[in-house]
Amino acid sequence: MSAASNWIDRIGNFIIDCRRPLSAVFLLVTVAFGFSASRIELDPGFLKLIPVNHEYMDTMFEYMDDFSGANRILVNLRWKGEGDIYNEEFLTALEEATDEVFFIPGVNRTTVSSLFTPDTIYIEVTPYGFRGEPVIPARFSGTEEQLEDIRHNVEHSGQIGQLVANNQKGAMIQADLLERGEDGQNVDYWEVQQKLTDLREKFENENIEVNIIGFARLLGDVINGLLGVIAFFALAFVLTMLLLYLYTRSMRITWIATFVAALPVLWLLGVLPMIGYGIDPMSILVPFLIFAIGVSHAVQMTSAWRLEVIGGADSVTASKNAFSKLFVPGSVALLTEALGFGVIMLIDIPIVHELGITASIGVLLMIITNKMILPILLARLQLEEKSMARSRQGEPPWATRLLSSLSGCATPQGARWVLVVALVLLVGSTWLSRDLVIGDSGTGAPELHEDSRYNYDGRVISESYTVGTDILSVIIEAPGFEGDSCLHYEVMDAVDRFELHMRGVAGVRSVVSVAGVTKRIMGAFNEGNPQWQALPRSQAGMAVGSRGFDPQLGINTESCRAIQAMVFLEDHEGERVAHVVEEAKRFIEQEDTENVTFRLASGNVGVMAATNEAVAAAEARMLLSIFGALLLFCLISFRSWIGALCVLVPLAMVCVFANALMAVLGIGLKTSTLPVIALGVGVGVDYGLYLFERIQHHMGEGSEFRAAFEQGMRERGAAVVFTALTMSIGVATWTMSALKFQADMGLLLAFMFLVNMFGAICLLPALGTWFYRRSQ
Repeated sequence: MSAASNWIDRIGNFIIDCRRPLSAVFLLVTVAFGFSASRIELDPGFLKLIPVNHEYMDTMFEYMDDFSGANRILVNLRWKGEGDIYNEEFLTALEEATDEVFFIPGVNRTTVSSLFTPDTIYIEVTPYGFRGEPVIPARFSGTEEQLEDIRHNVEHSGQIGQLVANNQKGAMIQADLLERGEDGQNVDYWEVQQKLTDLREKFENENIEVNIIGFARLLGDVINGLLGVIAFFALAFVLTMLLLYLYTRSMRITWIATFVAALPVLWLLGVLPMIGYGIDPMSILVPFLIFAIGVSHAVQMTSAWRLEVIGGADSVTASKNAFSKLFVPGSVALLTEALGFGVIMLIDIPIVHELGITASIGVLLMIITNKMILPILLARLQLEEKSMARSRQGEPPWATRLLSSLSGCATPQGARWVLVVALVLLVGSTWLSRDLVIGDSGTGAPELHEDSRYNYDGRVISESYTVGTDILSVIIEAPGFEGDSCLHYEVMDAVDRFELHMRGVAGVRSVVSVAGVTKRIMGAFNEGNPQWQALPRSQAGMAVGSRGFDPQLGINTESCRAIQAMVFLEDHEGERVAHVVEEAKRFIEQEDTENVTFRLASGNVGVMAATNEAVAAAEARMLLSIFGALLLFCLISFRSWIGALCVLVPLAMVCVFANALMAVLGIGLKTSTLPVIALGVGVGVDYGLYLFERIQHHMGEGSEFRAAFEQGMRERGAAVVFTALTMSIGVATWTMSALKFQADMGLLLAFMFLVNMFGAICLLPALGTWFYRRSQ
């Protein structure tokens, strides 16, 4: 017996022999964690979802107080009755809704804008000169005469397509949310979304429809969708128990296995408040993944214990033997799973860091629950007679036929066919993977299904307004000019050329900047003649159009030291965002105006672009890190390059298959799907580790590879197949979720769990047969 095996046996003997005091300690720990878990809270946040260290976000944070950011609320009132919005009922509702938005906790009140806010003015040319006033007078009475005046004012305000719908059947209220309220505390997003829900219920009727979009509203729908997550967890729990019972025919084993699988979830929920974490709606699926992984390892341990008992050992001896056999492969598997969760932190986004930390803690806790608590419980367990009798009957005919078929993969001829099929699938998947999109691949909020109310509201707003809801904000800095920078032709010309360039980019709906507004004002000074919509080359001439760069318009700071050019996109699909950003970069690289600097980017599209770039940069590093670490763990465990390759090659191929599946189904590679690849690898490696450990053990006793594989399948294969099916069925229920990102994760995880199992029981023996062919 090696020194390592002797050391493991001593640990197992100590745990089982001291099971009573250890049980008391674990009970107290569980009670303490349970009490701590009762204090856990939802902890959402906008800044947690963005790559805060990205250069684009540096620009956004620097000018967050000067320009509207990405955390914006849009409230659209759409008139469904006859005529247009110029009636007393609609405008009264708009006025009251503006007041409601103004007083929502966490709203930056300086950014609230609608037809009823004083910053919305109109300018017209009269025989007596220019005339400019608020679009709606301070005292709105709703008389016929006043309504006609408002119609006239709106037509001259330039707000049609911006605050007023193109068909004048709707009007919008815009506001930005602060990350911290006036009291310095984080904004309560649940309260904000509840206020928005109340606003919808108050003003929506047979004549008026209320459409609301923005991160706070989206988060509300996500939180509501999480109620269904609890139902899926309950369903997965019941399905797991049912399948476990059918597999073991022992209710005692079923209860113990599911209890131990759920225990690290409770401990994890107890740890989070202790380290200052809560549950973010975007990472609430972690506990369910921990439960699924716990089931996998609990089944392996209980299966090994049951085989020992059937072989004649008592419960205590069987528990010690099961611990000795599974401690190394099980611990290595759990460490690799923790690594799989940990490497996703290479994606430089706080919510992903939080997900990686919490999941890694949960998996590491499983080393205690699965390798210590479960053997203690099994040492006290007596297997039911009917389960013993059924096990002594031997394998059922279908299992014998399945094992015989799978053993064909470990023959030279069978291995060749398996390798050929795998190679064909790999080539085809690689070809399909070329269409994988980084970022969103559909329209609307990717967290929700296309037919959700939020995405319906987004489509209504996008189709009704020229400006759209997807904004890329580019900041132009011009600090080196004397006086007002916008009075200098060089500055305005650079902004104008950028606006013209971006207007010609495919996927851009419109562009708003000081240059375009100033040109329209210059045309107004010349009887509205479009031929005169040009930028004067002198400061005196530029001063005539100074209303176009008034800081109150929100597109430049005082003295134009910073100017905002807003590029409105048709949608935020990953390819479109990348194309528009690339075109903006191309212009910036070629722009050489002295003392004028273009900086990307703010707006929700700026955030998406930064996020997509962070994901793209992390993908290769993440996969290289996890496979490099897995290679190291496999070499330490097996001390064999062949063993490492037999385990890792199927995992690498499944990653390619998953990318092809995402491309075919139109699922983009983003913060909610990239971690799935790492998780699938981290969990899928269990199958190969458990199986090859038995193969290597039997080959060390003198068996040929095929015989060792068959024996390993009898000892570990059934548990591998069972856990893969159980985990796949459990996460597959997520596809019915109201949350699209959860449905996508469930589909991908179910696919990876299942295909990794086939890789372990089919491709692994084929590779082993090829590598060990000279020793057969």
